[in-house]
Amino acid sequence: MTDAEIRAIVLELIGDIAPEADLASARDEDDIREIFDLDSMDFANLVVAIHDRLGVNIPEAHYNQLFTLECAIAYLHDALTQPKQNDG
Repeated sequence: MTDAEIRAIVLELIGDIAPEADLASARDEDDIREIFDLDSMDFANLVVAIHDRLGVNIPEAHYNQLFTLECAIAYLHDALTQPKQNDG
């Protein structure tokens, strides 16, 4: 999956959570919590939505790596390209 595809998915999911958000104004370096007025519950819902859509497990300790689009894209790109580990 390309970075552009990941960006589009993250923005789509933000739009589902915050329908009033102006997604076109998003710059990759902006804090998505601030520019889209996401409270902690909205952000948690975004993390769950990312997991449901992309199958990426995001530990709470890593949430800070999703605060900007730029960082979220890099984090998700890495997670999607890492070999899956067996838990059994």
